[in-house]
Amino acid sequence: MTDHSIQGKTVLIAGGAKNLGGLIARDLAAHGAKAIAIHYNSPETRVEAEATVAALKAAGAQAVALQGDLTSAAAMERLFADAVAAFGRPDIAINTVGKVLKKPIAEISEAEYDEMSAVNAKAAFFFLKEAGRQVADNGKILTLVTSLLGAYTPFYSSYAGTKAPVEHFTRAASKEFGERGISVNAIGPGPMDTAFFYGQESAEAQAYHRGAAALSGFSRTGLTHIEDIVPWVRMLVSEGWWMTGQTILVNGGYTTK
Repeated sequence: MTDHSIQGKTVLIAGGAKNLGGLIARDLAAHGAKAIAIHYNSPETRVEAEATVAALKAAGAQAVALQGDLTSAAAMERLFADAVAAFGRPDIAINTVGKVLKKPIAEISEAEYDEMSAVNAKAAFFFLKEAGRQVADNGKILTLVTSLLGAYTPFYSSYAGTKAPVEHFTRAASKEFGERGISVNAIGPGPMDTAFFYGQESAEAQAYHRGAAALSGFSRTGLTHIEDIVPWVRMLVSEGWWMTGQTILVNGGYTTK
């Protein structure tokens, strides 16, 4: 019988140095992951990446931090190659990389669009490609998207629009990789209580989002917290393996599809 536990597994997390990615890494280490490779994008994040590596080692896991801009296929190939060289083929591959932009369509430049597309869609595609090549049989692949995929809203065209293709990538990958026992899913958090949210939203918009979810009154800020997402990640990369090809919105009733 296939072992779908986290115990003894090898993990690669793109964007795993801090915030949600860092908490996912710590949680999987606490649940018995053997080795975790975390990726971080910019040199400015190195200190946080090193702190996460230290926490993973303290929890008993092997750990390494790998730096790179993942907006090219070659860079994604290097990330997976370095992770495999460090710990062997990953059993679990998670992509938390993303970029937010809140702007009217009429004000978005070509350069801004290209960057959003590269980070949110292109990187996600090539992450899935390399995961399909490198993840071990019976492995788990997960991408973080956004609950705005279930929303009817202005100003987030370049964000939700460049995350939307990941739903289609996920479905196709689940069919293509399923013959090897690999499950592939996406999670769409609601507006999260992180710097990414506060950097985009006015005080008025923040107030709206704090009360928009059905369960907002039971959250300490009314928003989604990274701690709300981690249990769903853990489930989908372990005993929840029978779920595949899905985009699951985890947002306290902020939006639905």
